[in-house]
Amino acid sequence: MRVEKNYMRLPLASAMALAIAGTTPAYAGLLGGLLGGDGKSAGDGQPSAVTGDGGFFSEPFAEPTIQVDGEQVATSDRCIVDAGGDLQCKPAAGTIAVLGDGRFVYLNALEGTENVELAVIAQFGEVSVNDQSRVMTLDENDQPSWIKPTPNDGGANPDGNDSTTLTGGLLDTADNTDKNDGALFCADVVFLPDGRMMAVGGTDYYTEPGVDGLPVGVVELEGLKSSRIFDPETNTWSQSGDMQYGRWYPSLVSLANSDVFVASGVTKLLKPVYPEDPLQSGRNVAQTETYDIDSGTWSNNGSAAQRSLPLFPRMHLLPNGHVFYNAGGQAFNPFGQAYDQALWNIVGTYNPESKQWTDLGYAGLPLRLNELGLDALSTTLNPTNINPDQVERLLGDLVGKTLDDPTAAIGQLLETPVDDRALERAIGSGMRGSTFSIQLPLRPDSNGGYHKSEFLTAGGVPTYVTAGSPGGYLPISSSRIDTVTTNGDEMAYESRLTGSLNQPRWYGSGVAMPDNSVMVFSGGTRDGVVATGLEGAIIQSERFDLETETWKPMASAHRERTYHNTAVLMTDGRVLVGGHSPINTAYLSFINLDELGFADYAGRDPSFEIYTPPYATRDDRPMIEQAPVALLTNGGEFDIRTDRSDIDQVMLVRRKATTHLVDGDQRSVVLPIIDRRNDKVTVKMTANRAVLPAGQYMLFVSYKADDGMRVPSESTPVSVLADPGNPQGPLAQQLDPAPQEDDSDSNGGLLGGLLNSGNNGGSLLDPIFDLSSGGISAVPTLGQLRDGTPQLLTEAGVAIEGGASVLKQTVDGAPVALQGLVIDFTNLVGNP
Repeated sequence: MRVEKNYMRLPLASAMALAIAGTTPAYAGLLGGLLGGDGKSAGDGQPSAVTGDGGFFSEPFAEPTIQVDGEQVATSDRCIVDAGGDLQCKPAAGTIAVLGDGRFVYLNALEGTENVELAVIAQFGEVSVNDQSRVMTLDENDQPSWIKPTPNDGGANPDGNDSTTLTGGLLDTADNTDKNDGALFCADVVFLPDGRMMAVGGTDYYTEPGVDGLPVGVVELEGLKSSRIFDPETNTWSQSGDMQYGRWYPSLVSLANSDVFVASGVTKLLKPVYPEDPLQSGRNVAQTETYDIDSGTWSNNGSAAQRSLPLFPRMHLLPNGHVFYNAGGQAFNPFGQAYDQALWNIVGTYNPESKQWTDLGYAGLPLRLNELGLDALSTTLNPTNINPDQVERLLGDLVGKTLDDPTAAIGQLLETPVDDRALERAIGSGMRGSTFSIQLPLRPDSNGGYHKSEFLTAGGVPTYVTAGSPGGYLPISSSRIDTVTTNGDEMAYESRLTGSLNQPRWYGSGVAMPDNSVMVFSGGTRDGVVATGLEGAIIQSERFDLETETWKPMASAHRERTYHNTAVLMTDGRVLVGGHSPINTAYLSFINLDELGFADYAGRDPSFEIYTPPYATRDDRPMIEQAPVALLTNGGEFDIRTDRSDIDQVMLVRRKATTHLVDGDQRSVVLPIIDRRNDKVTVKMTANRAVLPAGQYMLFVSYKADDGMRVPSESTPVSVLADPGNPQGPLAQQLDPAPQEDDSDSNGGLLGGLLNSGNNGGSLLDPIFDLSSGGISAVPTLGQLRDGTPQLLTEAGVAIEGGASVLKQTVDGAPVALQGLVIDFTNLVGNP
């Protein structure tokens, strides 16, 4: 008789004792301190009062069957025990994409964690299996149905993977199993122009070291070189070209010519040591590669294209064809750190034509590196671009002195009084971990060109680059907009604070909505990777109003979803919310401490909910009656017919494909209306492929109602096609006219960026921190900031340039770098 079961909830005393006993002394102290209180103590996660209509969530729904021992078994449970005693479970949507026909393809995450009995570190190399995939359809009544793609696990490495192991002989057990050598977990996903989805990277699990015949050892997660393509017409996976570097947690961006750019990831997560290439050890993959859409092959972009980046870096395509790194990533604490992680605080752009990076500034602060002659700072600091006896002074001066005295380079600035708003800006500056980066709607200026790109980041954990981890433990509520203004290869970076989230939020999924707002869903009150199972869950959604730049509490979901949660915009303007596939409690087995106020850790959650925003229930929503099904990026005009005469916005929204809060191709583009007569709107298409890369989009129209609400229609599907008569290279900036003067900084230059206080006030002079400092560790106390001398505005420009001069002198006179690092690795692994 088959046994069906949910996860057992241990008695609380036993659960706490087991969790604490299985950890290191330091970790036990952390767990003990947390368990001595409750899960709500840090940003309590409790819903705030909702004023007005906050929308609503549907009841959760999930796949109704599980395949066990060769047969489909109907069950409402998450898992069933098979004949061998292992749990077989329904997949959760840790990765999801909206297909061109409105269906959803999703991928499981961390498959096999349910079968860990002792500890993840010791057992997961043996019990893990390749992740399943699913395709879900919702009919017109929201009734779901599911099919399994072929092969269900994506099909990579069916004969095993050539793992990069350090040990040999009896301790090398990486080839013992091939059931977990091609996991889809931690691959990034991107749509190709024809609507197929490509998954790049992934996970090869094994035990290193291990002992043959024993089910325990030390797990390793190795990044795959694989790229595989899902075809929605046949519901099948196929293999494409392999990358030159294995990547776990990489990020993808489609370029203007439809090629795909990949950056970062790590080849080995827990033990990133590579004897054959010691300078690559202890860091993420610095090399970038480009996928040729025609040949299906990857090529290395060269040494100037290398850059140290966090895992899953937040990247976007700019209207000039450059790829923008927005100083965000996945702070995979307690791992994911790198010896050069100080550089992750620097925003920059990659030029796919010259294959070089340009540094623009320190994230969240008005320091413009390209205007100070420091546009190649990150490239100069890349150890693989300099010889081994160049190392010590470069990072010694830039990082070491900052560690000794984080405020030494900005002493002059500390004499200026700074208020709480400025302190918030400082704390929220730098690399932001484990949250979203949403590109706000791209709008044409008065001459029809696209030159200003804005990116919203809120919540997440602040950077701690001066500590051993790339991110903190407690999330913040700070919210900011980063702006990049482009005119060909000329670029300017600015940042401003917005209103804060109503509560700090770790791992919130952001969704750009067709009414110009941004919604955030799910997440936790603490970093659920630092101390797994000990975060509180946040079920209340929030809405960002683009006009007021404030966040408002909205409806609360039914299910708790912290790690590996997802949310995507549906074709009718609602949002599909799903996922939740956490790591086992305290890295042991799944122990549910929800009675103490912590998040639900009864394993992964395979369910979905649909969020309906207020505009979706109105009876005055516009309807699109006629629209093109395909558009060329040729600058031509096209007509849309609707049931209203007051349509004032036409927007193309790219279909979302997301994992780990990342979607490098996410964009909403407002097209200029050039004529409007009764129910017909005439719209001008852009000729710039960097504004609208070829692919599958949703076309929305909207109007501003008398009550002030922007009311969008349901969408109609549109394929954006590259004009074959207008061939373009990887850049497309020559097609946009120069920006109008009113788009430029009215105050001008570096001082203008310094003195602009943003829409929500703040200090006239915000503190500037050394580029290699990070977050709270470099922030003086509030008392120190308030007790300074009177305001010093007339000397602001001098102070800023003085604070940056240390950096410029370091780069100009840097003949030496990283020698000590090379010696350390040589001693560790021997001469390669």
